Amino acid sequence: MNLKKILVVASISLISAGLVACGTGEKAGEEAAAVDPGAEIVASDYAIAEHWLALPTNPDKAVDIFYLYPSAWAKVNADDPIICEIDNPVMLKYSKLAFDRQAMAFEPVGNIYAPYYRQDDAASTLAMPLEEQQAIVAGYPATDGIAAFDYYIKNYNNGRPFILASHSQGSNVMIFLLSQYMQENPEVYSRMIAAYVLGYSITPDYLAKNPHLKFATGPDDTGVIISYNTEAPTIEGTNGVVLPGAMVINPINWVTDETPAAASENLGSIMLNADGSVVENADGTYQVAKNFADAKIDLAKGVLICSTVDVDRYAPGGGTFGRGIFHTFDFPFYFYNIRQNAQNRVEKFQAAQATAGN
Repeated sequence: MNLKKILVVASISLISAGLVACGTGEKAGEEAAAVDPGAEIVASDYAIAEHWLALPTNPDKAVDIFYLYPSAWAKVNADDPIICEIDNPVMLKYSKLAFDRQAMAFEPVGNIYAPYYRQDDAASTLAMPLEEQQAIVAGYPATDGIAAFDYYIKNYNNGRPFILASHSQGSNVMIFLLSQYMQENPEVYSRMIAAYVLGYSITPDYLAKNPHLKFATGPDDTGVIISYNTEAPTIEGTNGVVLPGAMVINPINWVTDETPAAASENLGSIMLNADGSVVENADGTYQVAKNFADAKIDLAKGVLICSTVDVDRYAPGGGTFGRGIFHTFDFPFYFYNIRQNAQNRVEKFQAAQATAGN
């Protein structure tokens, strides 16, 4: 089995940041029928338990997490359909790896709900003009993502406050959920503690078109969007998920200016194995890497700069993402800072609710 061909850019690859076809020994293209992009779009049925990557049977926490994973599938042949089926085994397998290195940051904070959703082939989509990209994402991926969230709200949430979390293609889907569903359902939006929309771009233009939404300004505000894209000080090529004017918050010191945060201030990173799984201790807990990743916003570029990580090892380039783009590591580099910040925002939200109720 050719490992490099198994890994899917932005969601799977540890060493290669390029998007390559999933040509595995498992015959990825034959595992499940692909979706006809020209057919009428009907949302997947989220009453089916198998359509959920994570579905708590005993939601014992006061807060929920709703998570959308990044690209976890790629088509095998150039002329294959651009959308995969919801039960594509390659997507099922690699979405679980993404869940472990991203959604698990929130595991102590809330009950995690994560649907499967039909994805586009990211290499094909990112090669299109932006309007065409968004038209593809607004189709099957966003239809499924929004339908899953609506089903979750109506059947599982039971009025609890919640956090949204996503990465890359999942974050592109999430911007549609935020702009459409939250605008149409203000009562639901009032229970949103925060949305961690990493690995894609939130822009002033997007917020201007969606005045019900707001970007985070610090570590404590709630009902806000948190977003950034991580790069080395110098990259090769362009970063296809960074849009002009992309807004950034620093996940270590939680500022939106260029005040740097040293690696010594980082609460801990996680490391990944060659297959994209998390490096664990003997007891199954995640190994914590201290003093590993620093962070400083570059306002001109609209990105988060990490200068302390070995580029040749962690972002050598190749494929869709060039050298120096730490896309896969947006969550892992700042894993425990995200966890601490999510808990902090939960506490601030709960305190505000308690005050309002008095």
